[in-house]
Amino acid sequence: YGESGGQIGDRGALELLKGSAEVVTVTWADALLVHHVKITAGACRVGEPVKAAVDVAHRLKVARSHTATHLLHWALRRVVGPEAVQAGSLVEAERLRFDFSALGGLQEEQQLQVERLVNERVRLSDPVQTQVMKLAEARQRGAVALFGEKYGQEVRVVSIGDYSQELCGGTHLLHTGFVGTFKIVSEGSVAAGTRRIEAMVGEAAFLRQQQESQWLRQAAAHLSRPPH
Repeated sequence: YGESGGQIGDRGALELLKGSAEVVTVTWADALLVHHVKITAGACRVGEPVKAAVDVAHRLKVARSHTATHLLHWALRRVVGPEAVQAGSLVEAERLRFDFSALGGLQEEQQLQVERLVNERVRLSDPVQTQVMKLAEARQRGAVALFGEKYGQEVRVVSIGDYSQELCGGTHLLHTGFVGTFKIVSEGSVAAGTRRIEAMVGEAAFLRQQQESQWLRQAAAHLSRPPH
């Protein structure tokens, strides 16, 4: 997978005839998929056949973040309203950044509600499906498209359950249950009328929750008071 649409590229390995190489990322140069590699042994020569392998664990961590990004978009539209339109995103391994249009910041209760909605869909393990169709058909079905993004006559639609449909070319999970845990870590303004949410998913979110619990216990101990 080449870096595009806010999602980082794949990692992996190349097995050479006389050596090996690590693929640190993959990007696009027009229609050409470019592998950025670090030779770890031997040498690589032009024209030699290689055996390529994707880092499956890394791809799964990124897919967690991308499916969680779609869930976050859906939850924001439920809580804030249809005006919460995506204005940009960054999808990394088990962490994400999501920019959206909004007149004001999210209240604490709204953040908690968004977090609850996402984790509720995670626990229900809703199926995630992809389908390639004509752009006109996707729009007729109500699939969400990014403002300013250029689309061809055929598009890929990612559907989650019966409540989320977005035009997207990224990697995703088979069902929402693989997200594991979703946690918002910050929310703030990045420009007039644009807000940004940063969140963690999977193991990273679990470790963050553990860390915050530890901070709370330490603070309680210093104050000689129970955590609540």
